[in-house]
Amino acid sequence: MASFNLSNNTTLEGKVAAITGAASGIGLACAKTLLAAGAKVVLIDREGEKLDKLVASLGDRAFALQVDLMKSEQVDNVLQDILRLVGRLDIFHVNAGAYIGGPVMDGDPDVWDRVLNLNINAAFRCVRAVLPELIRQKSGDIIFTSSIAGVVPVVWEPIYTASKFAVQAFVHTTRRQVAQYGVRVGAVLPGPVVTALLDDWPKAKMDEALANGSLMQPIEVAESVLFMVTRSRNVTVRDLVILPNSVDL
Repeated sequence: MASFNLSNNTTLEGKVAAITGAASGIGLACAKTLLAAGAKVVLIDREGEKLDKLVASLGDRAFALQVDLMKSEQVDNVLQDILRLVGRLDIFHVNAGAYIGGPVMDGDPDVWDRVLNLNINAAFRCVRAVLPELIRQKSGDIIFTSSIAGVVPVVWEPIYTASKFAVQAFVHTTRRQVAQYGVRVGAVLPGPVVTALLDDWPKAKMDEALANGSLMQPIEVAESVLFMVTRSRNVTVRDLVILPNSVDL
């Protein structure tokens, strides 16, 4: 019987990953996980001071890149900035996002604009910025942090759900465009995760979710991302849905 060494299949030695929204939550957990797998990691966030402190604690394979994703000129230069720091790019994790819930009739369209611009426009613009390099080298992974709300409409978060449905459409179509160049595009779709995105949940709802085990931790998403980017190059994990056991969907 052939032996199977998991560690040999999860190494990212010699690879470079870049992660948006990397100063906290899922992004930070992913950065630590990919570093542990041997990659160099560029942590991208708008919080420069926080990033610098994090990178100092993460070791010499971690690099800070301050980018405000709401400023298009900074997004358009993100590839050049990554290459300046580390010289190459193999994995681009589009993780930064914002959350808004509540009834549409009570919503603030200006807040919606900010959420939609970050979750959709900035995310897609990031991909457009890095794709030329991945296509040129004929290899690479683009991973989105999507959501179960991208495939199951969540009644109390119509704006957020709409943004994640857009992400899913982009993942599915872009993957088919760039597969011919050896570039893989996929999304991890978690259920509720304990991050700052849930800060506006009602306290009663949060307490109930924590008590009944219907929330996941960021590391559980990070481990899924590592699984996705370490598959055989002839396999794309297009959509990886992960849910707490107590969620009935």
